[in-house]
Amino acid sequence: MRQTWRWFGESDTIYLPDIRQAGAVGVVTALYHLPAGHDWTLDQIQKRQSEIAAGSNGALSWDVVESLPVSEVIKTKGKDYRARTGAYLKSLEALGEADINTICYNFMPVLDWTRTHLRWGLPNGGRAMRFDLTSFVAFDCFLLERAGAADDIDATTFEAAKRLFAAMSDPEKRALQHAVTSGLPGAVESWSLRELREALTNYRAINADQLRQNHIDFLSEIVPTAEKLGLQLCCHPDDPPFSLLGLPRTLSSADDYSHILNTVDSPSTGMTFCSGSLGAGVHNDCVEIVRRFGSKIHFIHLRNVSRDHETKPCSFFEDEHLGGQIDMVGVIEALLAEKDRRRREGREDAEIQMRPDHGQEILCDLLACAQPGYPAIGRLKGLAEIRGVIAGLERRIVA
Repeated sequence: MRQTWRWFGESDTIYLPDIRQAGAVGVVTALYHLPAGHDWTLDQIQKRQSEIAAGSNGALSWDVVESLPVSEVIKTKGKDYRARTGAYLKSLEALGEADINTICYNFMPVLDWTRTHLRWGLPNGGRAMRFDLTSFVAFDCFLLERAGAADDIDATTFEAAKRLFAAMSDPEKRALQHAVTSGLPGAVESWSLRELREALTNYRAINADQLRQNHIDFLSEIVPTAEKLGLQLCCHPDDPPFSLLGLPRTLSSADDYSHILNTVDSPSTGMTFCSGSLGAGVHNDCVEIVRRFGSKIHFIHLRNVSRDHETKPCSFFEDEHLGGQIDMVGVIEALLAEKDRRRREGREDAEIQMRPDHGQEILCDLLACAQPGYPAIGRLKGLAEIRGVIAGLERRIVA
């Protein structure tokens, strides 16, 4: 696997020389200052490429786009759908001309990944991101006050959320709202409660089947261009992989991916395999998903989670990369087997780009105020652990 690192540009508290020292050889980034629906130009892309080359003395390259965001207009197939799709196609053409061929995106409605705690205290003094179901229900029912929210949850969880909200201070309520509505990491978007309520109204008539069809229609529009340019479009799974805010989900399970990838069957369509997003669902077996979709995995996120209970939905926190409930060694073993299979077939993409996803804040991370989930030392530790597993597995294979 080609080891990469996510970088948020000039606003990032982790610098390009730090990425080199961590041992990554490629950068995963985007034009975060541009809102969803705005087309990327070749000049803007090349400027970012030049920044990466200059800041790393030519040692790093922009390997993966994460993300080229899909606008809400496209997801809902609303007004200006054609114009937004056209802008997306222009961005793909500019990326192809710049020789950046792997593009990660997601089709999650309204919110990207959702957490209730961005810096949750761990017993060892470190911090991690957490999704607490009771806290989320408190946000949904009593801060957002979404119509019908109480009908989407069991009575026991609702009563626990009611008690929790009654005991929360105003700063705690503001922190919860900030955590849930922060939007895309590194992007310009964020949501006020009013804006979030308005965004939800766009999905009143859209169920999971309709959202899935909108995704298929969008891919049908852009895949011919992606094929012509030799691009790999890899869709990130829902995070977490169950419905929130009454919104539909369409990429929360192996069967969901099977439907999309079989319907729009192309070398340019594939999966961003995110072990943490998929692993937050008790219904997902991450090792089996790698084995089933190995040939369609174009990009890899490796992180681990610990679920509080084995139900859907559930609470969870982002554990150490070799901790948690995901069989990380089994996942990496399956990915290495896929790499070997591709090499035997002579595929040019045998070495799949991988990044250590998220990380716990430890040591000097605790004072660095990095992007939540993206501390330097926590990710460095995760990458080192992943490397150790890879080295051990490869040595066993040789022996």
